[in-house]
Amino acid sequence: MIFKRVGDHRPYPDHGYTQKQWGAIPPHQVRLADLVTTKRTLDLDTLLEEDSTFYGDLFAHVVAYRGELYLEEGLHRALRAALQQRLTLHARVLELN
Repeated sequence: MIFKRVGDHRPYPDHGYTQKQWGAIPPHQVRLADLVTTKRTLDLDTLLEEDSTFYGDLFAHVVAYRGELYLEEGLHRALRAALQQRLTLHARVLELN
C-alpha cells in the first residue's frame, strides 16, 4: 500500500492559497502511507519526465483537514518516491480547521 487511501476530490473547503503563500510554508517530511490522494488519474508522461517540477513548486502540497492529510499537488512526485522505495516525501503542509 503506497497511500492511506485513494480519493477523487478535495473534501476540504477552498483555501484560496496562492503559489506565493504555499512557498512561505516550510517543507517537512510526510509519510506516503499517511496521505489520501485527491486525484484518481495519473498522466504517465508527467510521471516519467525528469524535470516535471520545472515550472512549479519543488515540494508537494498537502492539506491537513479533520485528522487526514490530503495530497493536493504532487501525486507524480509521491509516486516517483514510492518507485524509488522511499517511505516519505518532502511536502508543505497547510493546516485547515
